Amino acid sequence: MSEKVALVTGASSGIGEVTARKLQELGYTVYGAARRVDRMKKLEEAGVRTLAMDVTDDASVTAAVEQIIAETGRIDVLVNNAGYGSYGSIEDTPLDEARRQFEVNIFGAMSLTQKVLPHMRAQRSGTIVNISSMGGKMYTPLGGWYHGTKFALEALSDSLRIEVEPFGIDVVIIEPGGIATEWGGIAADNVEKVSGSGAYAAQAKAVAKSLRGGGVNRGSQPTVISDAIAKALTSEKPKTRYAVGFGARPLIAAHAILPDRAFDKLISMAMGVKRPKK
Repeated sequence: MSEKVALVTGASSGIGEVTARKLQELGYTVYGAARRVDRMKKLEEAGVRTLAMDVTDDASVTAAVEQIIAETGRIDVLVNNAGYGSYGSIEDTPLDEARRQFEVNIFGAMSLTQKVLPHMRAQRSGTIVNISSMGGKMYTPLGGWYHGTKFALEALSDSLRIEVEPFGIDVVIIEPGGIATEWGGIAADNVEKVSGSGAYAAQAKAVAKSLRGGGVNRGSQPTVISDAIAKALTSEKPKTRYAVGFGARPLIAAHAILPDRAFDKLISMAMGVKRPKK
């Protein structure tokens, strides 16, 4: 009962998988959660306890938390990592898909947080790690709905941090840059599907190329994220935010410094999107 317990969502691949392994190395009893348990066989073989969880299904989330409490009596760390990037123009994206983006990236994470917090408050300790993005501090063309979820996650995390501090609970935000995972390819496929024809076709082609190229050729390894999480959890005074991975710090800084229209030009050029001549 004294061993610390961590729950990592989206643990079937990429950032979630390496984070589960890293926390296990740190001595945590780790529960890895994902919709497809079969994709977590290697984690299970390594000693990570796996759970089937769909963060948009309240019954699934409730059952997972109840199982962890029944088996260990506590939850010390929650890593809200489950999510995806729904790319496509704001005009083209069906509102049902826009809502699903928020259901997964925001309401799913917050639902799980709500169910974990009573246990953390009872034990007067805990850390919630929310995986945001550099896209929670800046924006790209055809990524509006995705960025909307990450901007929202940043604000929710900041408010939550103040609210739970009196109970000995901390909230840490991780802001990944370009990471070499399947995320970029999925987002690229989505932007081509949604906006690959019609008025935004040229932009979609450029953005898809950038997403694929950034993820595979230039992206940092997922371990830079798991290392940042480990640093936050082992630090006496962790930062509230860790911007890590390809492009994260310079692009966040550029957005903070440059006027909006200047940043528009910069990010369009970086994504290969041609702007009209004036």
